[in-house]
Amino acid sequence: MADRSLRGMRLGSQSLQSEEGVEFAARRKAVYRAEDGSTFEMTFAADAEIPEVWQSPRTGQEGRLVDEDGALVAVEEAEVKAPRTHWDMLLERRTRAELEELLQERLELLRARRGAQKDGRGAA
Repeated sequence: MADRSLRGMRLGSQSLQSEEGVEFAARRKAVYRAEDGSTFEMTFAADAEIPEVWQSPRTGQEGRLVDEDGALVAVEEAEVKAPRTHWDMLLERRTRAELEELLQERLELLRARRGAQKDGRGAA
């Protein structure tokens, strides 16, 4: 049996498929420039919207899109609304005077309950 040996190939090292007859999706490249002046290219689908800002895969710096004539594309900044807090939503439903009145009622109730527990007359 020594004269017959089984031959194999390394797993994962080579693909048995070829690129013959495969149609790749249409692509386009976008060039980005980081703050330090370095540029990098990213490949996107031809019908994709190209982002104005992208992070460099090598350096991690944020780069801005460069148009065909070498100028940076202006970044459009959308107006960001300040998030509404719980206090803002509460003030939409009640006036400050109503809130003060409710606070005093709750404090009196808590003080009365605490006083009853200290006297040993009731349990909450």
